[in-house]
Amino acid sequence: MASYDYDDSRAGYEESSATQRGSQTPSSGQDLGYDPNYVPDSVKSFVVHLYRHIREKNVYEIHQMYETSFQTLSERLFKDTPWPSVDAVAPCVDNDHVFCLLYREMWFRHLYARLTPTLKQRIDSWDNYISLFQVVLHGVVNMQLPNQWLWDMVDEFVYQFQSFCQYRAKMKNKTDQEIALLKQFDQAWNVYGVLNFLQALVEKSMIIQILEREKEGLEQFTSLDGYDYNGGSNVLKVLGYFSMVGLLRVHCLLGDYHTGLKRLLPIDISQQGVYYTVIGCHITTIYHYGFANLMLRRYTDAIREFNKILLYIHRAKNYHHKSPQFEQILKKNEQMYALLAICLSLCPQMKLVDEVTVNAQLREKYGEKMIRMQRYDDEAFAIYDELFSYACPKFITPSAPSFEEPLVNYNQDAYRLQLKLFLYEVKQQQLLSGVRTFLKVYSTISLGKLASYMEVDEPTLRTILMTYKHKTHAVDSDGKIISNADVDFYIDDDMIFVVDSKSAKKYGDYFLRQIVKFEELMNNLETISLSK
Repeated sequence: MASYDYDDSRAGYEESSATQRGSQTPSSGQDLGYDPNYVPDSVKSFVVHLYRHIREKNVYEIHQMYETSFQTLSERLFKDTPWPSVDAVAPCVDNDHVFCLLYREMWFRHLYARLTPTLKQRIDSWDNYISLFQVVLHGVVNMQLPNQWLWDMVDEFVYQFQSFCQYRAKMKNKTDQEIALLKQFDQAWNVYGVLNFLQALVEKSMIIQILEREKEGLEQFTSLDGYDYNGGSNVLKVLGYFSMVGLLRVHCLLGDYHTGLKRLLPIDISQQGVYYTVIGCHITTIYHYGFANLMLRRYTDAIREFNKILLYIHRAKNYHHKSPQFEQILKKNEQMYALLAICLSLCPQMKLVDEVTVNAQLREKYGEKMIRMQRYDDEAFAIYDELFSYACPKFITPSAPSFEEPLVNYNQDAYRLQLKLFLYEVKQQQLLSGVRTFLKVYSTISLGKLASYMEVDEPTLRTILMTYKHKTHAVDSDGKIISNADVDFYIDDDMIFVVDSKSAKKYGDYFLRQIVKFEELMNNLETISLSK
């Protein structure tokens, strides 16, 4: 990177906006001697060079300045205050409208990360996103921006929507001025507006058609990481791509898991797509994909993807240990282990989990709790409650509040509803653990004999077996019925025939490990013989 007159090293910058949201200070900066019109020389240099690189489409330099320099300056000069106002820096960049929108987007993101925004600032941020997205949708945008920045726009847009819904739902201590503003700007962060903008970016970018043509070999998108090397712009296409992940996240926050997964369908998560190039997007995609499948009882799909992402994080976390997103990566890693523990307790498909890394970590973190979760007593339900509450998304109630007295808080209502539905599902599976135990012991058993063992009559047993079939099967995204059962069965006359899905032994992995050990042994022997 070119040498500018500001410190662009990574020293001192440790946390991204995502990781600092939990440690915001209660001030928005105005009472700390903050002058929005004062622009330090290092900031002038930063915006001038960033503006120049954006005009030149120098993606590498833009990425370096966005990821490193902006964060370093924030840590050094604006740790407890906002950046200078857009009006103060606009003369440095020829009052360029699009650049000013981009600057304000970063300005608000920094504000949310370091401070607590006022209601007016939340509304102003919404207005800025509207203006920015309208330029992208209806204007001529001739820029190339890094994928990281474009993902952060979508990610922050959804986060601020979630944050506003949580803020608005805490009505109990609202001032008269805040209530008046909420009534006046009732369309700010409206759920339909958020969904419409994300969907508009998907449709306008024609990203679904681009991905379809790519499958036929008629388009290059994934292979170029979404960038345009023919002098065009990547902004609309990549924003449209990331907006599909944003829609998945919003629908998960609303508890509409089926629609969320449907919006993600154009992205083949079994392949390494553009979402894979930004680790924050990769983790967000799989976390919400896995959680949605968990809530839809598609446990095997959730287990399979959680296993892959946890294995990826284990291998890649050392590479990202200096990344501003590192703490957020570790937090999501812990949450996904908790979700994996839930999935495997409800659907014991250990064959889908990596034995060496993921299973070992899972046993270390939740081994004892998973054993207790199999008992389905009050202690077990308390553990399910604990893990779900720790690992679930921060659900939202998108509807406008009632301004009638007395004012009440309803920010926990959506979470309580999702927890209630989840625990109801867990309770329904209480009898299934007993059925599974007997089915694992026998290859064939009569209905009468199993009924006597379970101390129920035959009609009740048939109901239990039908419940087992129902709870161990789900409907996938194509409408096909899939099995989650580790032990399945069929009934012929009055006999139950058990079909045990045993995991195939991984002979290839065993031989590869032995070959590596043998090569190490041979190298050691050669070293010994040479030293003699």
